[in-house]
Amino acid sequence: MISLLLQRGLKLSPPLTRDVVVQRDLRVPMPDGVDLLADRWMPRSGGDGLPTALIRSPYGRRLFGSVMARPLAERGYQVVIQSVRGGFGSGGTFDPMRQERADGHATLEWLVEQPWSDAIVLYGLSYLGHVQWAVADQLPPQVKAMIPVVTESALTLEFLRADGMSLETPFEWGVLVGTQQRPLAMLRKPFQDKKTARALHTLPLRDADVVAFGSRSDYVQDILVHDSDSARWQEFDHSHRVAGVTVPVSSIGGWYDIFLPGQLRDFQALQDNGRTARLTVGPWTHTEVMAAPVREAVEFGLAHARGEEPPDRAPVQLYVMGEDAWRPFDSWPPPGYSPTRFHLGAGGVLGPELGESSVDTFRYDPADPTPASGGVRLARDGGRVDNTALEARPDVLTYTTSVLDQDVEVVGEVSAGIWFSSSLAHADVFVRLCDVDPEGRSWNVCDGLVSLTSAEEPQCAAVRLWPTAYRFRRGHRIRVQVSSGAFPRYARNPGTGEPRATATRMVAATQSVHSGPERPSAIVLPVR
Repeated sequence: MISLLLQRGLKLSPPLTRDVVVQRDLRVPMPDGVDLLADRWMPRSGGDGLPTALIRSPYGRRLFGSVMARPLAERGYQVVIQSVRGGFGSGGTFDPMRQERADGHATLEWLVEQPWSDAIVLYGLSYLGHVQWAVADQLPPQVKAMIPVVTESALTLEFLRADGMSLETPFEWGVLVGTQQRPLAMLRKPFQDKKTARALHTLPLRDADVVAFGSRSDYVQDILVHDSDSARWQEFDHSHRVAGVTVPVSSIGGWYDIFLPGQLRDFQALQDNGRTARLTVGPWTHTEVMAAPVREAVEFGLAHARGEEPPDRAPVQLYVMGEDAWRPFDSWPPPGYSPTRFHLGAGGVLGPELGESSVDTFRYDPADPTPASGGVRLARDGGRVDNTALEARPDVLTYTTSVLDQDVEVVGEVSAGIWFSSSLAHADVFVRLCDVDPEGRSWNVCDGLVSLTSAEEPQCAAVRLWPTAYRFRRGHRIRVQVSSGAFPRYARNPGTGEPRATATRMVAATQSVHSGPERPSAIVLPVR
């Protein structure tokens, strides 16, 4: 029944077999004497010698095995799914992402020695993809390919930027791993999610973990205190290993995924160093990417494991939203798209020409913060949504083109330079690109935020938005939103300059967006 549900739900081709068996709780020794537990999924007949998909997970082996291992074991693999250190029966203490290089190498050494294992493919999503990058520059010859999905080599560091902390994702993840092994955790998850959402409003934030699940979390405390450039996160960053990868890599991401910028950076590093790599990016959020990885494991992973070439395709396959079609490209970012400035102007105008000098103002109150609506979210309320209610708020400015008389295709990196000032030194600038349809509904395409620390005088806030591939149709309009937050996706700026972990005062501010020849606020779109 599970096999049929997965096949239909993921729209997969029929499997080679539905008769699979599982060897439970294989003990994988680590050099320090700790044993990590693993399950081996395989066809009931003929499992030995099949290519092995290795999955290393902090989320357990039972439910994850049914969803992730079974489809592969039914389609030509044997699958080893291992619980990482300190989780679900594995020995030691779970210290997120800091132990995965050493434990990953030890696991590969063990797997190579097993008489039933030959060719190996590294496979997995999110954390399960990050553990691949942790070992990627030093792989045994038995590893034939990597398939990292919605992940990157410097996992979570984008969230912890000093100039724009993305609070919701690392906090929610900290709560997840802090509660997932409690009794009845899955049944209690809806209740826990509500507590977590309320906890994000806690002042000071250093108490939010206790509010969320009743105890201190070293990980949550660290994300509140240490920015991305802190030595605390040094072992999280494996981006320097990417160029040294020698096996073929197929990377799968989503336009609304939390890790997209880093994933594209990793692909560019492979591409620039002449590595065998391909990239697939669809219209997905972090939790919507399910079918494509299985298909890629079968078409790409099995082929390389058998010493064959996978089916021919372009190195880059992008889903162009708005056009709602898959398109082939030779590289990322693709050539032929010119950076084009769309200037913000008086009266909410957006266009190619500079208008007269003008200033638009709004009041931002962190006690009633501008909410996150759709976009890049970890587990819920993400993706493409109608922004009508958000844009009706007085703390959101909008700038819109006239009706387009031809399609405008945007593919690549998106940025904005917003001339901005505030009545306070500390302020945030959030910029969102939207598509306004003929009915007047505004749909978010991509966005980004930057924090300023000397905002009393006008300055050009450089905002890096998420990359995208989008076709704005003839008859639609292009819109840019400017505000000072997207809470709780981004931590609210209290306006006081206090450390985010200990801030207790919230001060409202008057924010100003400047435009015109002397202060040319604009969004820069790669247009063809």
